[in-house]
Amino acid sequence: MKALVTRLDSFGDVLLAGPAIRAVAARADTVTLLCGPRGAPAARLLPGVDDILVWDAPWVGFDPPPVGRGEVEQLIDTIDADTALILTSFHQSPLPAALLLRLAGVGFIAADSEDYPGSLLDVRHHRAPHAHEAEAALDLAGAAGFPPADDTGLRVLPPPATAGLTGPGPYVVLHPGASVPARAWSPERCAEAVRELAAAGHRVVVTGSAGERDLTAYVAGEHALDLGGRTGAAELSGVLAGADAVVTGNTGPAHLAAAVGTPVVSLFAPVVPAERWRPYGVPCVLLGDQDAPCADSRARECPVPGHPCLDTVTAHDVVTAVEKLRGET
Repeated sequence: MKALVTRLDSFGDVLLAGPAIRAVAARADTVTLLCGPRGAPAARLLPGVDDILVWDAPWVGFDPPPVGRGEVEQLIDTIDADTALILTSFHQSPLPAALLLRLAGVGFIAADSEDYPGSLLDVRHHRAPHAHEAEAALDLAGAAGFPPADDTGLRVLPPPATAGLTGPGPYVVLHPGASVPARAWSPERCAEAVRELAAAGHRVVVTGSAGERDLTAYVAGEHALDLGGRTGAAELSGVLAGADAVVTGNTGPAHLAAAVGTPVVSLFAPVVPAERWRPYGVPCVLLGDQDAPCADSRARECPVPGHPCLDTVTAHDVVTAVEKLRGET
């Protein structure tokens, strides 16, 4: 059986698909993961994936491309699968992807769908209303004939050794950036947390992408090691795996930390529900006002002056949460 799993959006979304992908891989001869360009670095970290197709879908993401007939036809001609699982977030429709997979000749397609699918789906599954995204994907896989194959936690391929980047000895990671501004703790609060963590005796490592170097330099200041722009996805997994705890918002590195088994202090803006998106399967302290006016708005920019859902969290709160997690592990 040639299986294809589709998860077209971001880095963290693809990591959360990992347990379902492993369930499919346990029963299929090959598994191809169809993902978007932002999810591709995560796809390369996942066990059970034999091949990766990267396609920028025009119905996904913050800056989707225009619809192009040539790109669609090329994708249809490239897909070679008997069975497909379309994984989406609770607010997304799987039907555009299902139509393309049908045109590609895929014989069996399963997805969560509240919309009438006509002949596009063989399994029209209804997700549990409050399920975590990782659990919802697993439930869909089970309904399609792929029950869990292991402990169902998040997982990535073994990380590389990164002591050459971090230096010896224990440390805490603070990752200040987020792909969506409404989900980020302010740089000032992050810098305060670095200073207070250092004053409490913690060695702090600050991580971020190449485009976040100014942010990580500011946050690290003279009190932390700045690794901004110095880690790809695999190297970041190694840095997070070596940490005692990771402090970050609702963003991809939170899920990568969970995938390598590191506890997370989650600075979680409630623009999406924590019950669906919090770090999965690891010790976690959730900080942030989950009943703030922005709750469930899916806002990209904070709609409330002063960003109170997160900026009411103090550096002292973060230090307390880190020490709580360190005491539990």
